[in-house]
Amino acid sequence: MMLEFLAAVNEAGCAGYSPRRPDCVLMEVMNQLDQLKQYTTVVADTGNFRQLAQFAPRDATTNPSLILKAVQQPEYGPLLKETVTAHKGQPLEEIVDHVLVRFGREILAVVPGRVSTEVDARLSFDTAATVARARRIMALYEDAGIARERVLIKIAATWEGIQAARILEHEGIRCNLTLLFAFCQAVACGEAGVQLISPFVGRIYDWYKKAAGPAWDEAANAGANDPGVKSVAQIYTYYKKFGIATEVMGASFRNTGQILALAGCDLLTISPELLAQLQGTDAPVTRALDPAAAAKAPVHAVTYHEASFRWALNEDAMATEKLAEGIRAFAADAAKLDRMIEGL
Repeated sequence: MMLEFLAAVNEAGCAGYSPRRPDCVLMEVMNQLDQLKQYTTVVADTGNFRQLAQFAPRDATTNPSLILKAVQQPEYGPLLKETVTAHKGQPLEEIVDHVLVRFGREILAVVPGRVSTEVDARLSFDTAATVARARRIMALYEDAGIARERVLIKIAATWEGIQAARILEHEGIRCNLTLLFAFCQAVACGEAGVQLISPFVGRIYDWYKKAAGPAWDEAANAGANDPGVKSVAQIYTYYKKFGIATEVMGASFRNTGQILALAGCDLLTISPELLAQLQGTDAPVTRALDPAAAAKAPVHAVTYHEASFRWALNEDAMATEKLAEGIRAFAADAAKLDRMIEGL
């Protein structure tokens, strides 16, 4: 109602408040970030908790690569060393979890909502080990006085990871299924009762752009036509159409155009660099995804068991390649973090 009122005042020709024109009010132009927040929950995609306050996100996400990047910065060195020293003598993987949780706790001191903390990507094909690691991470948060409602356990959206999330969700441990590139992954996550999924817009875009080579037309594949944007829109529509409660959080953006083309998505996790760009412009933002429109979409329900899931994923060359590539990259950064901790 307030936005409608202000728009009407503008239309009436009021440039600002005047004692002689009590019908006029001082207009404050909203930047794109604030406009986006009217439609979508904004999440900061960073391990650098000192950057968070200026963007006022509700939640924050981390992954091994972001944590590795953060701990290599001088201002975070003492925090890393203090945490490692406090747990000397424990197995390396336990020390790593203490480091991840310490960063998560620092983030939760800044954001009012949730933080996502990732299970080691090297466990992506081991359901039992993923469940055990997730339970330990959650126990560390709870030992520190953090309610489990404020933590999402990030797990790669492999078949094994999705089954681990099914178990954890039944225990009240909420999960964020990441490295999600294929529609079958999203459907399986919804069937498993996962709290949230993170489809990777930018990495899907990267694959199609590389595959097209010189034939790629940037303008024709921008906005709603961006292949990463189309993937998220398809998932969002399917979930809303069939009342699936799993939250959709678009991730891995390459530019603000991709972000704005998904305004209205449940959540969007955005890097500090792109958050700053959104904050720096006041061009209008319009809602792109709407649950009412999605509910009317002509789509049909599907289901997957293990064999059909693996086949559908195999048939999607982009998703197969990007999932494997993402797991390898996160695993490599997890190994680098291991070596850094061992060297302290």
